[in-house]
Amino acid sequence: MKREPPDGSLDAGLHASFGLVAGVDEVGRGALAGPVTVAAVILDPDHPIAGIDDSKTLSRRAREALALRIRSHCVAWAVAQRGPAEIDRDNILGATRSAMLQAVRVLAPAPAFVVSDAVALRGLDIEWRAEVKADERYLCVAAASILAKVFRDAEMRRLAGHLPGYLWEQNVGYGTAAHLEALSRLGPSRMHRRTFAPVRVLA
Repeated sequence: MKREPPDGSLDAGLHASFGLVAGVDEVGRGALAGPVTVAAVILDPDHPIAGIDDSKTLSRRAREALALRIRSHCVAWAVAQRGPAEIDRDNILGATRSAMLQAVRVLAPAPAFVVSDAVALRGLDIEWRAEVKADERYLCVAAASILAKVFRDAEMRRLAGHLPGYLWEQNVGYGTAAHLEALSRLGPSRMHRRTFAPVRVLA
């Protein structure tokens, strides 16, 4: 059964109850290299943006076009990242939560309520809700997933120019067959996560 994109009804309900609502999502938790990237977004309910959906369902061209519109028309947005060293030190969940908290805290104006995709935001001085697959149900979380994906993919393409051979311009750090072959041949780079298998075996 085909899933319908979020229709904004859940966002509207939260906005009516709390006021400004931020969505927060991450990209890159499962990658072998590069940062985990988080975006937080407060959409403007008076200026809806057509086409917003979970970033995984959209083409690169659609994501990049939507990212421009989201940044131009939203109330506030922020991006935060945690690099491989922080991921190895704090584990991926800890690094992701830390980046989420940072992204939400720098939003201006501040939201009155936050919805995150699955990750509990303990320690946040704002009411929050963590829901699995929130990026499929809330427009604000889907918008955050788009900004995070576009930002991280651009970063990985930039890094591919400095650390060639791993084909990050194609796999953006995920463990594709070509990336694993290059990792075996070249060894881990400074941007690889040393605690992640199979990087751990080679580090």
